[in-house]
Amino acid sequence: MTDGNVLAGDLYLPNSTGTFPTIFIFTPYNKNWYQTIGLPLGVGMDLAQSEYAFLVVDWRCRFGSLSACAFGSDDGEDGYDVVEWAASQPWSDGKIGMWGPSALGGVQFKTAKKQPPSLVCCVPEVAAPHFAYSKYYEGGCMTVETIATLDILFATSGPIVANPFMNLIWDIAESSTMYPDSIEVPMLQIGGWYDKNIDQAVYMSDTLISNSPASAEHKTLIGPWVHGGTGTAIVGSTNQGELNYPAAEKWNEIFALEFFDFHLRGINNGWDSRDRYTYFQMGDDQWNTSSAWPPTGSASVDYYLHGDNSLQTTAPTSTTDSQSLMYDPVDPSPTHGGKTLNLSMVQGPYDQTDSVESRNDNLIFTSPILTEDLIVKGKIKVDLFVASDRLDTDFAVRLTEVYPTGESMLLLESIQRMRFRDGYRVTDTASMVPGTIYNIELELDDIANTFKAGHQVRLIITSSNYPRFNRNMNTGGEMHPNGNYDTLVNPLVATNTVFLNATHPSKIILPTGVNNPLMVAENPELESLEIFPNPTNSFIQLNGVEFNGKAHVDIYSVSGSLVHSAPLSHQDEKVSVNHLKEGMYILHLQLNNGETRTKRFVVSN
Repeated sequence: MTDGNVLAGDLYLPNSTGTFPTIFIFTPYNKNWYQTIGLPLGVGMDLAQSEYAFLVVDWRCRFGSLSACAFGSDDGEDGYDVVEWAASQPWSDGKIGMWGPSALGGVQFKTAKKQPPSLVCCVPEVAAPHFAYSKYYEGGCMTVETIATLDILFATSGPIVANPFMNLIWDIAESSTMYPDSIEVPMLQIGGWYDKNIDQAVYMSDTLISNSPASAEHKTLIGPWVHGGTGTAIVGSTNQGELNYPAAEKWNEIFALEFFDFHLRGINNGWDSRDRYTYFQMGDDQWNTSSAWPPTGSASVDYYLHGDNSLQTTAPTSTTDSQSLMYDPVDPSPTHGGKTLNLSMVQGPYDQTDSVESRNDNLIFTSPILTEDLIVKGKIKVDLFVASDRLDTDFAVRLTEVYPTGESMLLLESIQRMRFRDGYRVTDTASMVPGTIYNIELELDDIANTFKAGHQVRLIITSSNYPRFNRNMNTGGEMHPNGNYDTLVNPLVATNTVFLNATHPSKIILPTGVNNPLMVAENPELESLEIFPNPTNSFIQLNGVEFNGKAHVDIYSVSGSLVHSAPLSHQDEKVSVNHLKEGMYILHLQLNNGETRTKRFVVSN
């Protein structure tokens, strides 16, 4: 390093004589781990088949680099030094890319900010560098289990716990960790709908597109994935919580390799013609694309909470309906799944019926059985009219999809601490007046989900979700006495009320959209595209449209699932379809000038 200290790294070379572009992994979690589990991006232990060298380096003060501890050292500066060292080695062709999830992704932003000349591109997964108040105090409630885990890993909780209100310290932290104008290399951000960092990742994508010098080269992939680190579910795995998504398996690896091949190896694979956002529509189990998030043209539908515990698209007519729940901090509603980050807790979509809904401290509202698919893309909002008999309390919501077999699978959750109903600075806060009705709006994380016909939408309202969020003592007093994450100090039982009437209509606001037109229709004005042979049983070729060296073809089933995706290098290239089952398929061709063609064909074996 520049200061004379030495970091420990492992170098993996496909052979001992060649020169290679290098993928640099900068980790706080022990470089030796990759000797056991194998290298990422599908390489595993088969290094000889890789087109890349891999360099895995421990952070300062961690594992092999423990002796390099130095006060005031900067991970971004260290990243700069490693990049430039690697580029100067005889086995390197001088081009360096970075890859890694979570903390390994965050350090990529810090390194890119320093602008090492040999850094070509980065792939941060489930990561965002923005140190935002809302990330650690959602609705003013500390994310207890997440902060406790980060404290074990990085000993970072002190300043977070000491600053439960938005203040100058948070202003500085937030502004200093957002630097899109300093990111000059292309980034492929990979996120997950079940990841705790999804909102920060989307925000970072938007700001990079708006303010980065490499604006046009940034792209984002969002799949049906958890953050990982606490179980078998990881980014790219089929299993996520109690659900499975085989159509999304390893798409993070596919995209990352395509991205690296384009930027590090100069392969003309059509990467530059891909849309800015590629996202997985859960429920439909299909990949869609968009130039922005959320996709433009989306409308919304309101589902009102009614006194019979239903969700209806019609507003209530009653003038008096309301329902109350009891909240005892000593016996809080338990966290089961969701966007957790604790080794002792499950993560991702889990059935809430036994753990949460079977208790008597909740209000549950369910839609009628859907007669057609309900497509949601963007941020869902929950607008509630509430009251309490205490000076302060919380209102927590969980949004689930109810399956015909009865499972109530968690999609999203949020919470609002009532003292923060008007803002998060000390001057914004105020105690509740018992019995007074307040209007609050909880904005849930971004999502793309299709509630399928035959399913139902459900909203669970409680006043706790523990240990995902800090418990409210209902006293209006100090929230974190003695700097503790969560302390029971003279807790009071609260009776909290949600209003469900014409004067105070509580509701869910769902951003709705339509299926990507390429999934269901051809381009009637562009019928020059021909597929032959059609029907086919082995391969297809395209005719009637010219392209010069760049194109990309995606093949979808009629249900909208992506079944094949590949670049085309020349006009007469054959596309193998012998792995497809008999049936109708939709081919989507994207040309290098941005134009698209869509055509149906039949596989007949």
